[in-house]
Amino acid sequence: MRLSELSGKEIVDIKKAERLGVLGQTDLEINEQTGQIVALIIPTGKWFQFRKTGGEIRVPWKYVKKIGTDMIIIDFPEDEFNQS
Repeated sequence: MRLSELSGKEIVDIKKAERLGVLGQTDLEINEQTGQIVALIIPTGKWFQFRKTGGEIRVPWKYVKKIGTDMIIIDFPEDEFNQS
């Protein structure tokens, strides 16, 4: 799958049944040695003019369970929820 095919897909937490963001508004953490995706970095704040307020959620790639035509389903344990 190409990165361009992932862009625009909604990221949904299966346990909470809530939308976390849209890929394209998120960052990918990539291992420079292997080229593999390590994690999704999802912003949690809002944009006011040219400044971003809020933090981010880091979702390790191992919690991505399914990539569908419209969304990416993640199953993320709450005890590992890492919000900055």
